[in-house]
Amino acid sequence: MDKITKRQKQLLQIIYDYIKDTGYPPTFEEMRGSLGVASNQSIIDLLKKLEDQKLLKKNESSARSITILPLGDKILGRPPLIPFLGTAAAGMPIEAIEITGEWENISKDVARLKGEVFLIKVSGDSMIGAGINNGDVVVVKTQKEFSSGNIVLADIAGNCTIKRFISDDKPPFIYLKPENPDYPIIPFDEQTRMIGRIISVLKKGYWKQVK
Repeated sequence: MDKITKRQKQLLQIIYDYIKDTGYPPTFEEMRGSLGVASNQSIIDLLKKLEDQKLLKKNESSARSITILPLGDKILGRPPLIPFLGTAAAGMPIEAIEITGEWENISKDVARLKGEVFLIKVSGDSMIGAGINNGDVVVVKTQKEFSSGNIVLADIAGNCTIKRFISDDKPPFIYLKPENPDYPIIPFDEQTRMIGRIISVLKKGYWKQVK
């Protein structure tokens, strides 16, 4: 943190403010104009240094694919911004709908999390027993390992759904369980992949922990 230069911090602030104001990261042209430099190479060099210091993450294929990491938010003294990626079913699995250009501030509790988080809007009522209702927005934390009982975002043959992950010692052994008796359990098969764990749900303007 003590190695960031004034110029690097200026660019980090520009990116943060642009995402907050417009809903998406700036292009190279927009970063050049805001920073007052003439070449893309100057921006590329600064982005590389910020990325090396784990202050942001960038997809090399697009200037608009930039995420400010928790350490970057901390240096700026600002709340984190996380992407609103789409809609997932709390009902029968549906195809995920990508939503671009939408970012939201999240609470300091969520900000302390390590790893990648994103927002998903819920469609359906299969998780009402867990306090997740149709139209709610949830925070998903991507991870590779899960415990039985976790509420997860899962991909089933290209369709996304939110359910409780269950690992049991009796058939069907491993399955996705709804929190509404009107819906059936979904046994795991070779087409099932878990994307992340649901950790918070937005209720009346506040983030509530999911259990």
